[in-house]
Amino acid sequence: MQFCRAAVKPRKERVVKIDRFEDINAWKEAREIAKVIYKVTKRTKFYSDHGLRDQIRRSSVSIMANIAEGFGRESNKGFILFLSYASSSNTELQSHLYIALDQKYINEKEFSQIYEQSKGVGALINGFIRYLKGKK
Repeated sequence: MQFCRAAVKPRKERVVKIDRFEDINAWKEAREIAKVIYKVTKRTKFYSDHGLRDQIRRSSVSIMANIAEGFGRESNKGFILFLSYASSSNTELQSHLYIALDQKYINEKEFSQIYEQSKGVGALINGFIRYLKGKK
């Protein structure tokens, strides 16, 4: 079981117990991104680009996998390490989105929507890291 500081702090610091990685908001949002990535990469042109298709799928899956793996660690320090891996995978995904846009596998609107969703996941992950470190 992992513990983290609550995002909303009353006068006394509150500790929130998270029993399952599936309850972590960053994991839930990362799952949504992975769904979108799998959907767009099933298109014929995108699907035919095996290298990019596989790489962008792996980076999207890696975000949620690292959050889950970090949750299973015995300490907040270990959890933070895997959250930083998840953050890096998220940044990698953003870079792959540019290639998909440049190759016209996705349009500007799809790029913007997925990129903004990814930025939101990054903010959740980095906020979680700050709280686990005990910083405001």
